[in-house]
Amino acid sequence: MSTIERARIAAAPISWGVCEVPGWGHQMEPERVLAELRAAGPAATEAGPEGFLPEDPRELLAAHDLTLVGAFVPALLHEPGGAEAIERAAARLAGAGAGIAVVAAVSGAGYDSRPSLTEAQWATLLAALDEGAARAARHGVRAVLHPHVGTVIESAQDIDRVLEGSSIPLCLDTGHLLVGGVDPAELAERAGDRVAHAHLKDVDGDLCTAVRNHEIAYSDAVRKGLYRPLGQGAIDVPRLIGALERHGFAGWYVLEQDVMLDAEPADGNGPAADVQASVEYLRRILA
Repeated sequence: MSTIERARIAAAPISWGVCEVPGWGHQMEPERVLAELRAAGPAATEAGPEGFLPEDPRELLAAHDLTLVGAFVPALLHEPGGAEAIERAAARLAGAGAGIAVVAAVSGAGYDSRPSLTEAQWATLLAALDEGAARAARHGVRAVLHPHVGTVIESAQDIDRVLEGSSIPLCLDTGHLLVGGVDPAELAERAGDRVAHAHLKDVDGDLCTAVRNHEIAYSDAVRKGLYRPLGQGAIDVPRLIGALERHGFAGWYVLEQDVMLDAEPADGNGPAADVQASVEYLRRILA
């Protein structure tokens, strides 16, 4: 089986500005998002925030010739109850026919700041990751950890602590890793065997540096265009894809370019063109 035949390309509603964070710009309706997503090329999607799609979205997705990959699962894991939160999400996903729970260890206060954990809180978090992944597996769902800007797992040190202290697979998000100070291609080369899911986006280098240096809030940087279509930013996407493929990556490549919208885009305009550009770029690499 060739590389292109093994690759699975999906997209996500966040590329249309649909996000779980209160106040995150204009929220587009599912019908338009799904129609534009499918027209851009992908035949699968992540679910978007809770409530964006119906509890069982299979009929709606089938009407757009789409299948459901999984969903982003923000969970407070450094306090008691984290494993239960992962299992609840996994049960919902299983009922919707999806197989991936993309878990982020959120702080509970948005993505512009993050707490420093005590050793006891780290122990709670690492235990919740493994127990939550085991519970998700009983529902036929694979839990993966998503290092994410403004969450407890953001930096290279955070990621290494997870790699050493738990067995949960990773979701490699190119943009969040780079903003958090991690070269995503280097991580793919040294720990590609732990990567089971991928979120692909490119990053504006100047805005990335400004976020790292605390010169601009993460949310403000997203509004200014922090994330770019693949091949139009600072990430070495071919090197990253090559590393994952050499490690035998067989998961989803999810195109996920976080944006904020001020208003409903006019017909024929909006985020869909950027998603399509990323699809075409990724297909050229995989070919």
